[in-house]
Amino acid sequence: MTTHSFVETRREQPVRDIALLVNPTSGRGRARQAAHRAAERLRRDGASVTELVGTDAAHALRLAERAVVAGTDALVVCGGDGVMNLALRAAVGTSIPIGLVPAGTGNDYARMLGLHGSDPETAARVVLAGGTTAIDAGRCGAHWFGTVLACGFDARVNERTNRMSWPRGKWRYNLAVLAELARLRPLDYALELDGERWETSAVLVAVGNGTSYGGGMRICPGASWTDGWFDVTVIGPVAARRLVRVLPTVYEGGHVEYPQVTTVRARRVSVSTPGVTAYADGEPLRRLPLTAECVPGAVNVLAPAGQF
Repeated sequence: MTTHSFVETRREQPVRDIALLVNPTSGRGRARQAAHRAAERLRRDGASVTELVGTDAAHALRLAERAVVAGTDALVVCGGDGVMNLALRAAVGTSIPIGLVPAGTGNDYARMLGLHGSDPETAARVVLAGGTTAIDAGRCGAHWFGTVLACGFDARVNERTNRMSWPRGKWRYNLAVLAELARLRPLDYALELDGERWETSAVLVAVGNGTSYGGGMRICPGASWTDGWFDVTVIGPVAARRLVRVLPTVYEGGHVEYPQVTTVRARRVSVSTPGVTAYADGEPLRRLPLTAECVPGAVNVLAPAGQF
């Protein structure tokens, strides 16, 4: 599979009419306060801000879609990866850029946009600067994702995390990892990568449009939002005690050096194995099998200068 790259064009354009989509539950409720601070900063600098607060994900998506159809200068999210996915779905295929005021728990979009750890005022200034870059997105039928599609042990950890109400934040994810390690079994996968079929036994298959999931786990460290390719990481049969040693290295991307780990690149990936619900951007997608396609330049994002 040959590599391919796209010539990047970053545009600077005024952003003055802003739709601010807020997930009030993101970051244990921090999103409301962050949204207030960001909106104040934006208005002080002359922007018009319309705040959108959905009663649930479906309602929030409808609000975002209406804002895009109405022709806002930017659709800006205050929250985490889940609500950023709603903005992606609303704006994909249009010229409307999406921006982010980080206020979630995982914040993997924020990491890839160069905004992780930014305060609301700093994120607001990035929006106002209007630096827009077109990035790739993954498409699975009618579904879209920007970070990583999880199709194995990682998906089951995500599913368990969503069922747990305690503890909060990263500790909940870590406890879910321990619980799933206790029932770790390799699965038989049928993969198709750009038409080439591959049958393998594995504990994890991750399809990366972006590099990380789970709050900074760089499962696909070579992935790029602007190259038109997925990076696919496959962790083969491995005992739980070995996986415990591998997992901490994922935060730096060091796991790819282990012999049990294979990485490949493809534009179109089909994944099939029984009994697994795939997750993308931290949210349930659908039961396998599924096919994902990398769509180059699918959506515009607002990011700091030099990020892409």
